[in-house]
Amino acid sequence: MAYMEIIKERIRDSIKIKENILKDEEILKTVEIIVNEIVKAFRNGNKVLLCGNGGSAADAQHIAAELSGRFYKDREPLFAEALHVNTSYLTAVANDYSYDEVFSRLVKAKGRKGDILIGISTSGNSKNVIKAIEEANKLGLITVGFTGESGGLMNGLCKYIIKVPSKDTPRIQEAHILIGHIICELVEKELFDD
Repeated sequence: MAYMEIIKERIRDSIKIKENILKDEEILKTVEIIVNEIVKAFRNGNKVLLCGNGGSAADAQHIAAELSGRFYKDREPLFAEALHVNTSYLTAVANDYSYDEVFSRLVKAKGRKGDILIGISTSGNSKNVIKAIEEANKLGLITVGFTGESGGLMNGLCKYIIKVPSKDTPRIQEAHILIGHIICELVEKELFDD
């Protein structure tokens, strides 16, 4: 079977969404503000927590690894953690309470005023991410949402929200990791450039 046209179309779709982001001054300014908030948090001894489901969980873990490991520079680690990485915890809380509670309980346990919570949900409606954001807001964390174009229920809940201009989950996720990489690069540059 020949798939060349589908392959080209998916690449064109991805490029188009990124071009739309590039033209959207509000998204670009929000990314810049988020970078400044994360830098401020790290300078104040705070941390970055991230959460999401499925591909968004992979993105959360990926961004956490770039911050806590390294991006471009050989430098000190930064305290960043994806909230889903402890499977014993995740399965126990999902079983004993509800899957909706898995992130909010960890935010309550680990989150402190001035920390950053990045919630990633392409629909903006993931109940466990919403509950984590609500808990983070109660505790005084700075809440950041990565969503698709509607923003879903995350609209109005997050201090800062990046709504990728698309309804297509894979394309939204590709844009989320691009934005995540930009944030990691700029945070590292600000904190570790001599």
